[in-house]
Amino acid sequence: MKEVSVGILVRNATVLAGQRRRAVRYPLKWEFPGGKVEAGETPAQALVRELREELEIDAVPGEKFLIQDWNYGDQAYRIHYFLVSSYSGDPVNNTFEQLAWLSPAELLRMDILEGNRDAIVRIGEMMMKGIP
Repeated sequence: MKEVSVGILVRNATVLAGQRRRAVRYPLKWEFPGGKVEAGETPAQALVRELREELEIDAVPGEKFLIQDWNYGDQAYRIHYFLVSSYSGDPVNNTFEQLAWLSPAELLRMDILEGNRDAIVRIGEMMMKGIP
């Protein structure tokens, strides 16, 4: 099982999502930025590294709000979801087909990775309560 960390970057009741490139696994699906936890890294350390590589930002991972196991049939993942409300720099797209700030409701209507659906629903519920 691969361990990955993803960041939920929050801004004005929206979250940052990226559309995967055409030439990668699960092409053109929408997802949250992040990636594989390397040997010797904690999930939080992996997220900081991945967000620097993918978006050129220096992130301060906040609360880990969900750990989820998901199997896509060809690969199983343990996904560590972190809220990221503090970071420096403006996100630069180094990895994705495109980036967009979307409300959770908008994101749920898009072609997302199925493993992210539960996290998006939970984020929407948190935002309705004024969190984060």
